[in-house]
Amino acid sequence: MNRAAEDSEVAVDGGRPGPATPGRRGRPRSAAADSAIIEAVLRLIEDGVSIGELSMERIAREAGVGKATVYRRWPGKSALMLDVMRSLDVPSPPPAGLSVRDDLVSLLEFLRRRGLAKRSSALLRTVVSHVQAQPELWAEYQATVVRARHEALLGVLRRGVANGEIRADHDLDTLADLFVGPMLARALLHDRTELPDALPADIVDLVLEGVRPTARAAG
Repeated sequence: MNRAAEDSEVAVDGGRPGPATPGRRGRPRSAAADSAIIEAVLRLIEDGVSIGELSMERIAREAGVGKATVYRRWPGKSALMLDVMRSLDVPSPPPAGLSVRDDLVSLLEFLRRRGLAKRSSALLRTVVSHVQAQPELWAEYQATVVRARHEALLGVLRRGVANGEIRADHDLDTLADLFVGPMLARALLHDRTELPDALPADIVDLVLEGVRPTARAAG
């Protein structure tokens, strides 16, 4: 962003609304500046700069904006890191609802592809360690990103219990961990571990084999 564009944004973003712009709604805030700042953080981390070495001033220089532009959006580095984490997140597609097994495989396949996205997995490991040390920010990330995916998985498991494919005597949160745990461990904890195409189906079939109702229980 050039200085003239930034100055124009400062005039609008500085506490009082600027002149109305035809066809423009919402907050008078530059989406281009938001993207430039977040992208600057991602580049710096990719280049080996640690979270501790990052400063709002350095981020502003890398993004080509003034420091005030960064501070108007985020009160500090931790809040910015939360949005960096969100920028790496892609909503998972809703389960199709045709087969419990196929829906579970689809959810794990989404995680597998996320793990194959090297930028996402490497940067997420770096940023998560920082945000986890900030309880309020970590709670917000859990509430806005993690919970939606967890609830989608629980919905599939509840359907499996209701139609008799999954035993009803196990805690569903524990079952959810059994399905996603192996994929997350490979994607986040073991950087160079392979994530083969067949992995989601293998995990789902192994876990389903263990949690299916037995003939005795079904009777």
